[in-house]
Amino acid sequence: MIFEKTRDMNITPEVIRDHGLTPDEFQKIRKLLGRDPSLTELGIFSVMWSEHCSYKSSRVLLKNLPTEGPYVLQGPGENAGIIDVGEGWACAFKIESHNHPSYVEPFQGATTGVGGILRDVFTMGARPIAIMDSLRFGPLSPFEAGARNTPPETLARNHSIVSGVVAGVAHYGNCFGVPNLGGETVFDPCYSGNPLVNAFALGVARQDQLFFGRASGIGNPVIYVGAKTGRDGIHGATMASEEFSEASEAKRPNVQVGDPFLEKLLLEACLEAMQTGAIVGIQDMGAAGLTSSSCEMGGRAGTGIEMDLDRVPQRESGMTAYEMMLSESQERMLLVAEKGREDEVFAVFRKWGLDAVTVGVVTSDGLLRIKHHGEVVAEIPNTALTDEAPRYHRPQREPARTLAMNPPPGWDSISPEKAFLRMAASPNLASKHWVYEQYDTMVRSNTLEGPGADAGVVRIKGTKRALAMALDGNGRYCRLSPKEGARLAIAEAARNVACTGALPVAATNCLNFGNPEKPEVMWQLAQAIDGLREACAALETPITGGNVSLYNETLGQGIDPTPIVGVVGILTAAEDEEEPRPMSANFRSVGHRVVLLSAASELSPEEALQRLGATEFAATIVGETWGLPPALDLERERSLQTCVRNAIAAGVLESAHDVSDGGLAFCLLESALGRPVERDGSSAGSIGARVNLRGDGSPLLTLFDESASRVVVSCTPEKLSQLQALARPLGVQVMDLGETCSDRLEVSINQKPVLALALTEVQQVWQNALQEALQAEAVAV
Repeated sequence: MIFEKTRDMNITPEVIRDHGLTPDEFQKIRKLLGRDPSLTELGIFSVMWSEHCSYKSSRVLLKNLPTEGPYVLQGPGENAGIIDVGEGWACAFKIESHNHPSYVEPFQGATTGVGGILRDVFTMGARPIAIMDSLRFGPLSPFEAGARNTPPETLARNHSIVSGVVAGVAHYGNCFGVPNLGGETVFDPCYSGNPLVNAFALGVARQDQLFFGRASGIGNPVIYVGAKTGRDGIHGATMASEEFSEASEAKRPNVQVGDPFLEKLLLEACLEAMQTGAIVGIQDMGAAGLTSSSCEMGGRAGTGIEMDLDRVPQRESGMTAYEMMLSESQERMLLVAEKGREDEVFAVFRKWGLDAVTVGVVTSDGLLRIKHHGEVVAEIPNTALTDEAPRYHRPQREPARTLAMNPPPGWDSISPEKAFLRMAASPNLASKHWVYEQYDTMVRSNTLEGPGADAGVVRIKGTKRALAMALDGNGRYCRLSPKEGARLAIAEAARNVACTGALPVAATNCLNFGNPEKPEVMWQLAQAIDGLREACAALETPITGGNVSLYNETLGQGIDPTPIVGVVGILTAAEDEEEPRPMSANFRSVGHRVVLLSAASELSPEEALQRLGATEFAATIVGETWGLPPALDLERERSLQTCVRNAIAAGVLESAHDVSDGGLAFCLLESALGRPVERDGSSAGSIGARVNLRGDGSPLLTLFDESASRVVVSCTPEKLSQLQALARPLGVQVMDLGETCSDRLEVSINQKPVLALALTEVQQVWQNALQEALQAEAVAV
């Protein structure tokens, strides 16, 4: 047997290191093969054993997550998780990262992140009906929290990344034709060298029309469909498995280039080909391209795949086997069809103007066999690439605590009103209208709640069902306690879904961390996964899949541990309604009662002050972080969510909005101003509130504390007693704070006025702060 001897370079220690492999891993490859690998084989092992593809540092921890539940049809291990949503329908959803490419080339990194997650969904046979994104960037100005000493060139680079990423997300989603229902946009200095771009997609399919990535049926043809293969994205998976250095700009060729119009054609062609009944299995060519798609399909089915690269459609001349197997050119899929029915598949793809070529065959020997120019250039057992990939039990060590437990002197010297207005102008709490005005949020006419709501909600046409979805994560909380921060992320995402009236039923996660070879980072990862395990079990939201993104470090400086979670819930219409009606997060009429539903943990004044150190107030106003994240009792959280859903189902509530970033003060502001905003910047009208809060100690603590398990609701005066009756058996406190009013936000604490503002005054600050920060930085550049 011949292995491209004439085209191989010597595999030296330097070559092994350049492929991201350790000497021990290379020796394991030799042992598995029983010989030295060819260069193409070395490249194949390097991407499949990369952190990005193999999860070699995290797999031993991920197995502890709950993955089964009454609604779960497909858990981790496939392209996307699937849940049963009733009436014969299924929902496929997943979140993944595209962090490293988005730092190197922000626009293309973001576009291909969206494109990849969309393919993960429709390869399951589901039509994508919604996307969301969770974005993390460095500060835009030196006046933001913790950014005082940020160099001007770093601020300029952050501005470029923000503009490029948001434009990239908008471009791909808008052109593809899928609504973006929101997500998160957060700014913190730790993300200056490592932006996080986590893309979420959700689609629906009939339960009897689902497809899986398995190469079944010995002798069945393996068919390549979609775009032609080029040299873009080679070793993209390897790049995503290492830290950035001063040479990272040279990695631009590792970033893929996306074409959303071609992906739209690919979607329609794949769904139509599936309807022929000729498709046996289908897999997206994502990270590691042809390599991962072929060996994963064979590995799941226990079969082998033999491919002839001479048949692969190519857009560049002279491509080697190494380049073709490692290319991450976008908008490509690998299919397995029933033998003898290939022409049915080809006809569909010809109709849509796409390549469809038989490039191989399913074999019985369990090998990935690659031919090029008549020679066998790679022959590897699929299990060697998947099951035999390294799994490391890396050492863990809790980092030494450097942050104080109590606030610095003078933390409460600012007036409540001045603090409130400064916080309203901070990018983290200001309106994200500048971001989502670039997104098409209504395409396909299924959107019931879009950006600005607690959760995105999209209906399933022709049914009485809708799907609610929310993304959440807080790196600052996780910096103080990775476990508590992860628990809080699941709790808030589920609470946001519950505030629409939907039942949270499943979750997906994207775990963004630094270098796992550092024991402190592995400790953070293990703690966060343990927190997710506890919260998902308690709130009955099993993990159906997701992504781990490690090595988010530049020049040795890592990000805060940032687990991002997406929770999906099911909303069912009332018996007398044709379709579901999600609850609004915004006050709807003057004269309604403003009520705080609370299941928050009881804390002493000293404990409450320590928990204030994780808040936006601490970061923005005090300029320091201290103490611990907000306390969370998962049983109380579950009771609160049940109370909110029951009240919505009973028709008691007029609005519901959870208390989170910025505390109770900003929950009230968002309930007043968070309505959809027109293109000219005007809102649909502002309904404010006149409330009296009870509080001990500083009014700043009462206003800006971010204690979990709280929701601000509104109801008519006549429904207040019914709300109290619903909450009482669940142990949820019902605090009548005041009433809605026109165009004012007036807050008293223990009957003493602390805030008295016209909403038009606050809106100017809150609505324009992010855009003004971007424009100011553009001028500075």
